Amino acid sequence: MRKRPPNVLLITADQLRFDCIGSSGKYPVRTPHLDLLASQSAVFSGAYSHIPVCGPARQSLLNGRRAETFGALWNYNGALPIASLEPDHYSWTQTLSENGYASAFLGKWGVNPSLDATAFGYDSYVGEAEYGRFTKSRYPDVRFSNGFFGETNPIPVEDSQTHWLAARAVEAIERLHEADSPWHVALHFPEPHLPCRPSGRFADMYDPAEVPEWDGFRETFAGKPYIQQQQLYNWGIEHFTWNDWAPVVARYYGVISQMDEAVGIVLQALDRIGAADDTIVIFTADHGDMCGSHRMMDKHFILYDDVVHVPLMIRWPELVRQGATISRFVYNFLDLPPTLLDLLGLQAHDPGNLHGRSLVPLLSGMAESAEWRDSVVASYNGQQFGLYTQRMIRTNEWKYVWNLTDTDELYDLQADPAELTNRIGDPDHAGLVAELRRRLYYTLLADGDAIVANEWMRRQLLQGCKLSR
Repeated sequence: MRKRPPNVLLITADQLRFDCIGSSGKYPVRTPHLDLLASQSAVFSGAYSHIPVCGPARQSLLNGRRAETFGALWNYNGALPIASLEPDHYSWTQTLSENGYASAFLGKWGVNPSLDATAFGYDSYVGEAEYGRFTKSRYPDVRFSNGFFGETNPIPVEDSQTHWLAARAVEAIERLHEADSPWHVALHFPEPHLPCRPSGRFADMYDPAEVPEWDGFRETFAGKPYIQQQQLYNWGIEHFTWNDWAPVVARYYGVISQMDEAVGIVLQALDRIGAADDTIVIFTADHGDMCGSHRMMDKHFILYDDVVHVPLMIRWPELVRQGATISRFVYNFLDLPPTLLDLLGLQAHDPGNLHGRSLVPLLSGMAESAEWRDSVVASYNGQQFGLYTQRMIRTNEWKYVWNLTDTDELYDLQADPAELTNRIGDPDHAGLVAELRRRLYYTLLADGDAIVANEWMRRQLLQGCKLSR
């Protein structure tokens, strides 16, 4: 008989691709601790970010709704005004607090520009600024010179941001575990977001000469939206070859392996204090990273799988089938709030307002043949190099991207999984495009996305009033 409800440990990475952890079996990134966690978890091979931008994604995670419905269109650290999640909006963390959960938040925030996590149901908050003060006092002479392309970090691994945050997380877990109440710890690593600066042994763990090209590297931009090739000029990378990108990718790999070790430190602490069996452990990422794929940098102005396909694994020995791979389409952030509330036996104030679905039937193996979504929808609203609105629908076979002010995109994911050839102008697929546009429209309408609330946008999607080239 359980003495108290399960604890919740949520770990996220920032800008981690699905195919850059060992359990994906794709690229040669070494992540032994995440691989061990995967073997003990249900692994979702079809997990997708619904908005691959840091701030809006993280706000949606707390609120359980698409970011556009409360005005979170882009990150709040830019020059453009933005709405953000407010304490009077719903957050599942407040529900946990109201039901006796003690909690701690560590790492990247990105939810509100003036309020920290304690305004959203958390009891304590340790953010990136605290680590900045730590390094300024201990390593005042450290300087970096290679900008967003990254470089070796002279700070020792044990004092790197990954391991410093892991140590603070362990302290929080040990402190909360001593109390009688269940606890929730959120550990949001800022890594491997660019610039990647691996420390110590992780700095030279990967030889650039042995880093393989991304499947999507050989991009020509033929028939693609103008903004994609323009992005190269914005970053000054229009002449980069793979020899230029390989060291950047090697550093990306290195920071991932460094973060993996930090994750291991936290999970080992759970084992040491005897809390592993009583704790729901979730690992995921807000979105992925181009890091040279399609010759591009960062994650803006595109909805390729490089940035929307993310890792997601959930471990809880009491319910979850260990080592199971679940291929159904899930939203890693939108589906987590109803899933956690379901697992904990709690209710949102208005559960009908949540856009995701509980994953419990998938986790327990009860929904193998049950009705489930057969597509995912993602969005992007621009910011860094100008406003640019996109919406995407992806099925197993096809991806359609609605670019409201440029040519649309259609990719045959079976024949062209790297999404290199835009098939939008192929007359053989006109009927398919019309159907995908219709499905996208009704999903956006049901979820309250205001972009489809006027006649001009409806005409693009429902009447095909869209120029294709």
